[in-house]
Amino acid sequence: MANLSIHQFICRSDNFGVLLHDAETGATAAIDAPDEAAISAELARLGWHLTDILITHHHLDHVEGLPGLKATYGARVVGPKAEAGKIGHIDIAVEEGDAISFAGRAVEVLDVPGHTLGHIALHLPEEKLAFVGDTLFALGCGRILEGAPRQMWTSLVKIAGLPGDTSVYCGHEYTLSNGRFALSVDGDNEALIERMKEVEALRAADKPTLPTTIAEEIATNPFLRASAAAVKQRLGMASAAEVDVFARLRQMKNDFKG
Repeated sequence: MANLSIHQFICRSDNFGVLLHDAETGATAAIDAPDEAAISAELARLGWHLTDILITHHHLDHVEGLPGLKATYGARVVGPKAEAGKIGHIDIAVEEGDAISFAGRAVEVLDVPGHTLGHIALHLPEEKLAFVGDTLFALGCGRILEGAPRQMWTSLVKIAGLPGDTSVYCGHEYTLSNGRFALSVDGDNEALIERMKEVEALRAADKPTLPTTIAEEIATNPFLRASAAAVKQRLGMASAAEVDVFARLRQMKNDFKG
């Protein structure tokens, strides 16, 4: 079985559109549906026909293109069971433990609440791919808009438990601003310092900073480093529980002006 082709592109202002394509079967999936026109244009340019739409959560910037894309292509829509009523147009509502497939490949569903209560991530273990929506970002994580810090921390730990060489695709191009915050709380982290040089060069060349990997995030993302002594000391929380350190980091990021 040949590897999937993956095409990533910007939708709206900073959303990522992602298309997966299997050349043998012609199956093509969109991860979320931020913009009908942009996704349709990329499909036409590549000569791919959309067969599946995989939705991570209900926010408008991830589903606004869903009705039009489904009507145009007749695509199968898979989405989170807990948010099916908010999203609509879902053919297969899923939650953790459900088994689905795309182009003959297993797709594992992970419940990752926090950003929204019903948010899911999608893991293709054979392809070493994970699509995490707005739960985990490169060098950051999503705002806790519906859940609680403990929920979000549990979700991040779950994602971080995937194999280190898993390629991770996120919902937005936020890496540069996330990295500036990361340096403010973990500025002696040599891996982070080197990564930020790469991020700055990519953005200066108008190139995407994604995908990332699980291993890279564990080494450099402060939201996955709530147990790191350097981070805890910087926050004056040397003896605090990881979830409390995480909650403090998330609040600091909310207020960060750098």
